[in-house]
Amino acid sequence: MSGTAVLDDMGGDDVLAFVGDAAMRERTAQADQLRGAYQWAILHSPERLDPSQEGQGRERARAYGGAGTPEVTEFAAAALGARMGVTTFAAGQLMADALDLHHRCPRLWARVQAGEVKASYARFVVRQTRGLPAEEAAYVDAAVAESADGRIPWTRFEALVEASIVKANPEVAREQEERAARATFAKKLRTEAHGMATFMVRADVATIDQIEAAVTATAGQLTEAMPDASEDERRVHAALLLLGNPGQPHGADIRDLLPTVQLYVHTYTGPDSTGIARLEGHGPVTEAWVRDVLGPTCRFKITPVLDLEGQAPVDAYEIPDRHRQAVHLVTPADTFPYGSSLSRGMDLDHTKPWSPTGPPGQSGLGNYGPMTRSHHRIKTFGGWDVKQPFTGIYLWRDPHGGYYLVDHTGTRQLRSSPNDRPLVVEIYRSLPETRLDWNAA
Repeated sequence: MSGTAVLDDMGGDDVLAFVGDAAMRERTAQADQLRGAYQWAILHSPERLDPSQEGQGRERARAYGGAGTPEVTEFAAAALGARMGVTTFAAGQLMADALDLHHRCPRLWARVQAGEVKASYARFVVRQTRGLPAEEAAYVDAAVAESADGRIPWTRFEALVEASIVKANPEVAREQEERAARATFAKKLRTEAHGMATFMVRADVATIDQIEAAVTATAGQLTEAMPDASEDERRVHAALLLLGNPGQPHGADIRDLLPTVQLYVHTYTGPDSTGIARLEGHGPVTEAWVRDVLGPTCRFKITPVLDLEGQAPVDAYEIPDRHRQAVHLVTPADTFPYGSSLSRGMDLDHTKPWSPTGPPGQSGLGNYGPMTRSHHRIKTFGGWDVKQPFTGIYLWRDPHGGYYLVDHTGTRQLRSSPNDRPLVVEIYRSLPETRLDWNAA
C-alpha cells in the first residue's frame, strides 16, 4: 500500500495491512542504512590519507569495528552523521556495526538484508561480540542467527547471546568479568528532570549489598527523628548522611555536612517571563522549585545580564574569560551540525581562522564557535567550511556539498531541488565570513 493512503477510508483489515507494510519499510530502510554505512566506510579507506600530511590534529586511520574489519579514516563519520541527521558518534557506531556484520557475522547480515531480522537485533549482537576474535564472533553469529528473527522474547534473546559468548571463549568471558570489576564508578547520572537527579554507585555485588545493609540500618534508626517521612525519604536521608559524614549523629542535618557546590541558575524577568528558570547542567525548573528547594539553604550571587555590547574584541589568539562566558550564554551547545555537547569545557574555535597578520579584533563575539575537540579537528583538517554571518548563527558546508544551518533552535539540513541548488550555493558564497555584531570599533 502507498504511504499516502487515506487511513480514514480503511477498515480494520486494511489498517493492519498498512501498519504491517510500514513496519517492513522501516526494516528495509534500516538495512539500507547499514548497507550505505558499510559502503561509506569502504570508500574512506586509510589509503586515501596523504602520509606527508601526518601531524598533530590531522586525520588518522582508526578501527571502528572488531578484529578482522578494515580501518576507516576517522573523519568519515562526520559527513555521514550530518547527512543522516544524527551525531558524529552515532554515525561512527553505525559504520562499526555494518563492518562487523559484513566481515564477522555474515549469517546475521544475510538475514538482515533479506528482511528476516531487524537491524536492532543484529546490531546488538555485533556490539556484544566486538571484543572477540573474528572466529569466535562467527561462532556466536551461527549460534544466534536463527533465533534473531523475533521468535523468542527480547530478554531470552539477550540471555542466548550472553551464553553463546561465554561458550565461544570462556577465557574472554573471564577477562570481561575482570574488566567489569575494574569499571567501577560513583557518579551523577545525566537522566535528570523536574529538579531531581540520580547518583549511582557501581561496584561488585558484595560491596553493593553492604551499602544496602548500611542504608537500611541507618534509615531504620531515623524513624523516630523523621516520623512523617516515607521510607524512601528516610533511605535517601540515610544515604546522604553516610556519604556526607558517617561520624555524625543520626539527627544531624545533612545540609550542614555536605561540601559547598556551585550551581548556575538562569532566571528570566519582564513581561514575557513564564515563571521558569534553567538550572545549568540539568534543565528547566519552575521558580517555585528554586524558591522551595534552593531558597532555604543556598546563598545566591545575583549576576545581571551580561552586556554583550561591552565585549570588545581583542587582538590576541587567546580568548578572554569574559568572552568565554558570553559565548556560553549565547551559544551553549556544540555548533557542529547535530552536535550534542553542552560542556563548558569545549574548545572555542575561531570561525574565521585567527591570523597574526590579520586585522585587529579577530578574537571577539561573532567569530567564536564552541565545539568538542573531535569536531574542532574535523573543522580544521577535514575539509568542512563554516561561516557565521550573524553572531550565534552558523552555516556549514560539508566536503560533499551539503549545507547545514545551526542556530539556537538546533540543526537543519538545507535541502534543495537540483534547480534550486545553484541559488543555495550562490547565497553561501555571498555571505561574509563573519560579522562581529556586538564589537565596538
